[in-house]
Amino acid sequence: MPWNEIFLLGRRKSRHQPDPATSGAGEQHTLQDTRAAIEELSQAVRNNPESVEIYLALGNLYRSQGEIERAIHIRNSLIARPGLDPTLKARSQFELGRDFRRGGMLDRSRQAFEDASVVLGRTEDIELELARLAADSGEFERAAEHYARMGRSMAEAHFLARQAGEHFRQGDVIQGEKFLKRALTVFPASPEAWLASVVQATLSGNTDLLGQSLQNACANIPAPQRFMLLEGLLEALSAARVDNVGGTGAKALNREQISALVQASVRMLATFPPDTLLCYYCAKLFLFEADLENAKHWLEKALVLNADFWLARLELVSLVLTDQDLTHFLRDQMSYFISHARKSKRFVCQACGFRWDKTFFVCPRCRSWHSILFRQEFS
Repeated sequence: MPWNEIFLLGRRKSRHQPDPATSGAGEQHTLQDTRAAIEELSQAVRNNPESVEIYLALGNLYRSQGEIERAIHIRNSLIARPGLDPTLKARSQFELGRDFRRGGMLDRSRQAFEDASVVLGRTEDIELELARLAADSGEFERAAEHYARMGRSMAEAHFLARQAGEHFRQGDVIQGEKFLKRALTVFPASPEAWLASVVQATLSGNTDLLGQSLQNACANIPAPQRFMLLEGLLEALSAARVDNVGGTGAKALNREQISALVQASVRMLATFPPDTLLCYYCAKLFLFEADLENAKHWLEKALVLNADFWLARLELVSLVLTDQDLTHFLRDQMSYFISHARKSKRFVCQACGFRWDKTFFVCPRCRSWHSILFRQEFS
């Protein structure tokens, strides 16, 4: 029986069983399927010890189960086998690199990939693994170089922007701006690069620079992604008004400076066509300043554009609570409900449905780039 059919045998066995009632049961079935496949492949190896393909498949299954030492042992035994075809040896070295990376042995992983590339060449798979290793090691410029070789400008710009952020944090503004310029040259619609520009302008306290950065950013990136800029803007404002700004090289800003930045931001955002999320974030900026009347105004504008926008309704309810004559018990219950509703995960991956309470540029589940959306309607 071919090795790939053996690999699928355990999964085929479970197809005649009822669907699991819960996700936990589903995970248990998947685990059982994988263990069954390991048993089948182990038996096949005993029956045909010369089959390299079966060894490779068995090592991959061990790695998927987190049994890294067993996977590494299998790769090393293949690499050391006398007379092994160079291509098969290189494939074993490539899988060994993946094993080392999964086990956190990054230097050994990089060396295994380099060894594999001697025979296989700098294939896209090898470049991708080396890019991920560089990113995991904090070598963002090197990661960008690997993505550039693959022609992936979106990812290249992402890591150039991260390198710019590192320079800004170290107080090297000139180098930071240099990397931002490179990122935007590679991918002009990079939300990561524009976000870094907006954050740096905010922390500098320069209202003109912030207004210009926001204008350029909102004009260049797709409208559904603008909220990532504004989330970052709010976080930067919060950081800027706290003493010792986390080593960013910026000084803490006083209340007047913060207020000027908020006003400049709202003025610039108001120049764009009406948009539910832009209105919502204008309200959030005014809430940051405790300007409740202006916040209500922008929340109401957001609801005119989308009556089902749940977060705008939630914020409005929170604002009017103080004006209502409620019993102490009812006020506590409403406050409890609002505080917990605010914890709902606002962001979702449009590719796989993954939800999170923080913004992301790459989906943690399906690894899609820039697939994030703001959940405007509650479900």
